[in-house]
Amino acid sequence: MKREIYSAAGLIEYIHEVGFLPLLDSGIAGYSAEEVVADDCRYVTFPDGGWDWPLWKWKGPVVTEGNCVYGKFFAGKAGFISREWWPDFYNYRRSRHPSPVDGSIEETVLLTLQQQGSLITRELRRACGFDGPKMRSRFDGYVTRLQMGCYVVTEDFVYPTDRRGREYGWGWSLLTTPEVLFGREACLSPHTPEDSYQRIALHLKKILPQASDRQIHRLIG
Repeated sequence: MKREIYSAAGLIEYIHEVGFLPLLDSGIAGYSAEEVVADDCRYVTFPDGGWDWPLWKWKGPVVTEGNCVYGKFFAGKAGFISREWWPDFYNYRRSRHPSPVDGSIEETVLLTLQQQGSLITRELRRACGFDGPKMRSRFDGYVTRLQMGCYVVTEDFVYPTDRRGREYGWGWSLLTTPEVLFGREACLSPHTPEDSYQRIALHLKKILPQASDRQIHRLIG
């Protein structure tokens, strides 16, 4: 798994090679985007309080140009999935996470995204009525569960700009549904959910010989 990746293009190529790639520590040695990028592309802080993190800045181009899917898919943590493997992952996860029940907050989130197309996280939170104090973490929990079920994905990242038009800060996720982003047909697999699970498990065991069966199962969910 050891690589020295220096660009968004290199990361895209690697994601398509491995199929699934957590952004940060996955619990499996060497298996995350953070661990395969070159040392000078990792997070660094400066004496003046500023920071730089090329990997973080690559997320947008990887999602918009790399034919990859991004979201909190791995035990509630963010990562990438190649479009080749997305239908099988979507197929299995949907079998494990039934559609939100009528009248639930999760249903409200989905209906809002379907109607609006896409919204940044804070706009979605406000549209769903979660604009009061201390509601952010609660709402983020609902959205994370929807991402784990492959109901919500990240379309892009939006950054505020300063007076000179320069982007700054950590940015906001622009959220949507995979059906809106890719179309329903692009999400469908010809396999049963169990067959999709087995296909993914065999693939991960091949690229992660150091991982235990339990670690593999935790990744697939």
